[in-house]
Amino acid sequence: MRLIRTISKSSVKSATQFARAVSWMGHPLVVVTVSVGIVVVSRLARRDALSVLLVLFGSVILPTALLLFGGVSSGHWSDADISVRTERKRFYPVVIPLLAIGIVALWLLPASNFVLRGALVTFALFVVAAIANLRIKLSLHALFAFYCSAILFRINPLFGGIAFALAVILFWSRLHLQRHDLAEMLTGTLLGLGGGIVAAWWP
Repeated sequence: MRLIRTISKSSVKSATQFARAVSWMGHPLVVVTVSVGIVVVSRLARRDALSVLLVLFGSVILPTALLLFGGVSSGHWSDADISVRTERKRFYPVVIPLLAIGIVALWLLPASNFVLRGALVTFALFVVAAIANLRIKLSLHALFAFYCSAILFRINPLFGGIAFALAVILFWSRLHLQRHDLAEMLTGTLLGLGGGIVAAWWP
């Protein structure tokens, strides 16, 4: 019995460590950055792709990264996931204007319609998430993992399949770590899939 309990505890510990690693790798900022890179490089000429990536990095990605980790360092939120619903009330009012600035920068560039549409849908998803946060702390991990997988399916079915599989594992990891309940995970998942369809597949 002692051996069984030891094996069981070891298995749970290993699963938790794996879940934490998946959760970090599946952070929305990481997932979105990698996916945007794939989309831009796949859809645009090299020079245009570089311009779009630089604009997005300077106007949205870097400021958001500084906001997240600066917020953790200053104690504004408990972790880079902003896992506490009340803490997200201070996050959304800052990140949404950053996205608006990014959209304006892309429009002035000018970026392709596909890229602009994706940026607008991303903005809309954050607005919806902010409104939903009044009642439910939906999973941004699930939202953007499934959102990006839907878009990547349009770019390349292999990329989309890999991204979807990773999104499913991420779904499990967030539940395992008890960062969200099932309703919060499903809400984020459905919103992400819907946004991905609108961004990449809608006529």
